[in-house]
Amino acid sequence: MPDFDSVLFDFDGVLLDTEPMHCACWAEVLAPLGVRLEWGFYSACCIGIDDRDMLRMMATQSDPPRDWQELWAQYPAKKELFRTRMEGTPPFEPALPEVLAALELRHKLAVVSSSSCAEIEPLLVNGGIRAHFGTVIGGDTVKRLKPHPEPYLLAAERLGVKAPLVLEDSEAGLASGRAAGFQVRAIKHPREVPALLRELLLP
Repeated sequence: MPDFDSVLFDFDGVLLDTEPMHCACWAEVLAPLGVRLEWGFYSACCIGIDDRDMLRMMATQSDPPRDWQELWAQYPAKKELFRTRMEGTPPFEPALPEVLAALELRHKLAVVSSSSCAEIEPLLVNGGIRAHFGTVIGGDTVKRLKPHPEPYLLAAERLGVKAPLVLEDSEAGLASGRAAGFQVRAIKHPREVPALLRELLLP
């Protein structure tokens, strides 16, 4: 196992199980336009990609095809709906804060997500774990999103690290971490993360 100097976490699906809520919020704001978004399609095709790419894909597949920007105009409503549904104390794994506190004694930590910082930061703060992360990279922080390596390269640059471990749940995210030249581990659900970090990085 390499000697990691840092851990770079994807957010949705790695630190917090938010993807079903993202899907539900998009489905609700798109329904009045006559656009259906179902979990099967979202989970198979949309996790780990930029929302605009998701909407372009949906617009192209509509019959007849639609202007994707008509769908993108609903983003402010979707973001506000997500915020209100997730406000309060987000359901992070109970063991996560203790593990992050131990981990940051020897490793630098960052969040690297395709979601916007405006969606991520309040959840980290409300969950009491924001202080553990040296930086947060959101989809609005970079020019090129996952699977391009820019998000992970920028996180490493900001932290001043050279040997990160990347934790990801999507194919786009895994590809982004590998393209950056970093070791990656695939995560199936946030509940796996505390035990995995103890096994790999904590004595």
